[in-house]
Amino acid sequence: MNVPVLDNMSARHLFLARHGLHDRPSGPGKGADLKTLLDDLGFVQLDSVNTFARAHDLILWTRRQQYRPKALQHLLHRDRQVFEHWTHDAAVIPIESFAHWRLRFARDEARMAGRWKEWRRGDFTAKIDAVLRQISDHGCCTSGQVGADERRGSGGWWDWHPSKTALEYLWRSGQVSVVRREGFTKVYDLTERVIPAEHLNRRHLFEETIDWCCAGALDRLGFATSGELAAFWDHLTPAETKAWCAAALADGRIIAIDVTGVDGKLRRSFAWPHIMDTAVIPPVPRVRILSPFDPALRDRKRAERLFGFSYRIEIFVPAPQRRYGYYVFPVMEGARMIGRIDMKRKSGVLAVRAFWPEAGVRMGAGRMAALRKELERAALFGGCGDVTFAAGWVRPAN
Repeated sequence: MNVPVLDNMSARHLFLARHGLHDRPSGPGKGADLKTLLDDLGFVQLDSVNTFARAHDLILWTRRQQYRPKALQHLLHRDRQVFEHWTHDAAVIPIESFAHWRLRFARDEARMAGRWKEWRRGDFTAKIDAVLRQISDHGCCTSGQVGADERRGSGGWWDWHPSKTALEYLWRSGQVSVVRREGFTKVYDLTERVIPAEHLNRRHLFEETIDWCCAGALDRLGFATSGELAAFWDHLTPAETKAWCAAALADGRIIAIDVTGVDGKLRRSFAWPHIMDTAVIPPVPRVRILSPFDPALRDRKRAERLFGFSYRIEIFVPAPQRRYGYYVFPVMEGARMIGRIDMKRKSGVLAVRAFWPEAGVRMGAGRMAALRKELERAALFGGCGDVTFAAGWVRPAN
């Protein structure tokens, strides 16, 4: 079989276009424009680390630099255009996806009912009805407002008492939903009081959700193996996506292609039939500071194959063993990863500790000016009045 080959640079251009990193980051970044961006991405991961900006806010700002965090809160809490649930982690998801999340609810419920009894302290299943009754009778609550008589020990996020576990179980299984966040604390209410009726009452067949997941992942990835389709939403099993690919390939709905990695190696993937005829112009040659959880980098192995960029977040690495830093931001220019930067918001300024260019990247005057300009824009977004640089902040390639 003669399999078409997608060269590495074309693969990068296509992939970045599908991830909103192709055009200039213009647009109002709120209301319908922000909802369209979220629809295009499929979901945006939430993260609590706030050394400069929370992950979800930086992901959206990188693509719409007029974006401000209140715009997402309006979509989530006021307009109900998105909801919060789980993919690989907590995420903001377009409300139209809610009915397809029922498969995730059912699978999480089955898994948690068994595994969590041993994983968490106490029998949380005995508290499920009491927690539901509390919310039903007294309204929305946080995890800190359930099981007051059960708290002991450290009280840290890792020390879940039975009622807190029950509340998380009810959220993951779809019985309660996040109605808003206070700070970064989730506030829960009954799902029927949060999700608009048109989405709450919609149902899909199992086969429809399988197709929706696979087709939606392929739309957003541009090309993918069956394993990458399974990993995108983290809903499906590899066997399910493998079966979908086999059927879609047999029907002529998708085609097989070979995608060229940065090292010249070919990787057999699947794509829509028109993929080789789609003209994708190069992305604008703009420097962008990305979140470590940016959708374009979430699959670390894929990012390394396409861009030659190896990234590891070092939050949980002991400080003496860190290669770069606690929370280091990847830096992209056009279709190339050019480095990573250690920066944080501190006392009203954006303090830049270090920048490590990637091997082979020359930091000439033009590239340095572009990086500094992006840092100035980032400082404005982060509410910082100035940018400061540590002595010797441009380091040798590590």
